[in-house]
Amino acid sequence: MTWIRPTAAHAARPCTLVVCRGCCCGDPRKNPGSDHAGQLARLREAAAASGGRLAVRTSDCLGPCAQANVIVVQPTTEARRRGARAAWFGRALDDTATDGIIAWAGSGGPGVTPLPPTLDLHRIDPPAPAGQPPSRRTRRRGGP
Repeated sequence: MTWIRPTAAHAARPCTLVVCRGCCCGDPRKNPGSDHAGQLARLREAAAASGGRLAVRTSDCLGPCAQANVIVVQPTTEARRRGARAAWFGRALDDTATDGIIAWAGSGGPGVTPLPPTLDLHRIDPPAPAGQPPSRRTRRRGGP
């Protein structure tokens, strides 16, 4: 985990990239030819160069394994206060997707900067909480 929680309870949280690295995401056997370690290194380098505007965390599993690699862009504290919600991206396997996510999150991300059309192609719905049916958008895309 790269991002360290602020010590003050009122400290603002930067735009945060949560990168799945569980059983499927980041697994070269599932997606050979993708540089999974290189992708994570590039995301961390972007966070380090952002001057605190961007953070990166990893997760063991975010859920939509069929859409690996999954990256969730969480809004800043201020954007969340204004109603922004996390944006989920799937099939983020190449440099174009990684570059787009870095650029969008680096310019503010959810609730701050409009989503570029090229990234909209990677948007996925978050998994439904246990016991709830998937959203209508997921069903249209061929979900259960």
